[in-house]
Amino acid sequence: MLADIEGEVRLTRGMTGKNVLADKVMAAMAAVQRTEFVPNAYVSHAFDNGPLPIGHGQTISQPYIVALMTDLLELEADHSVLEVGTGSGYQTAILSQLCKQVYTIEYIPQLAEIARRRFEKLGYTNIESKTGNGYDGWPDHAPFDAIIVTAAAAYIPGPLIEQLKSGGRMVIPVGRAHMYQELELVEKDADGNLSTRSILGVAFVPMQGMRDD
Repeated sequence: MLADIEGEVRLTRGMTGKNVLADKVMAAMAAVQRTEFVPNAYVSHAFDNGPLPIGHGQTISQPYIVALMTDLLELEADHSVLEVGTGSGYQTAILSQLCKQVYTIEYIPQLAEIARRRFEKLGYTNIESKTGNGYDGWPDHAPFDAIIVTAAAAYIPGPLIEQLKSGGRMVIPVGRAHMYQELELVEKDADGNLSTRSILGVAFVPMQGMRDD
């Protein structure tokens, strides 16, 4: 799997501007066993470099995309991170290796409960999870050093922008379901100004619970 990720990084470097991913990101990818986060029927494909279904119309993301999105956040050990879309909990577990605390929100109650039990079983103590609408973020724990969204939003939700700390980074796929989506990197400077850069085309399930700002 790690070799596949490295190969994808080389293939996409013209779009992402990255020749390699950070060593600590690759170490996290090696440390978290993807077999623990896929349904039993797909365990034999757990290390394939592609998405897999996890039920309820949702997927566990391609390992390369998980690694790339994590790398783009540029996490530090003292960071607090918000994840919108827990899903299987795989991306959450990767983040937990690289920062102080992960707060993760899942819209679908059944997936949220499965992930919660999984974190408990595997001994992840720096993850706090809940069922809810990730569009609204998690104001009680804001602001966040980094925010990651693992489903495609039609636009960048205003509450997430508000809850991103000055100097923080957000990675979010933006676009309509079944249409072209772009993985976007959003950065907020010390004055609260935003800059957005498109990284590459992606295909994510749609974000649920979108509202009109």
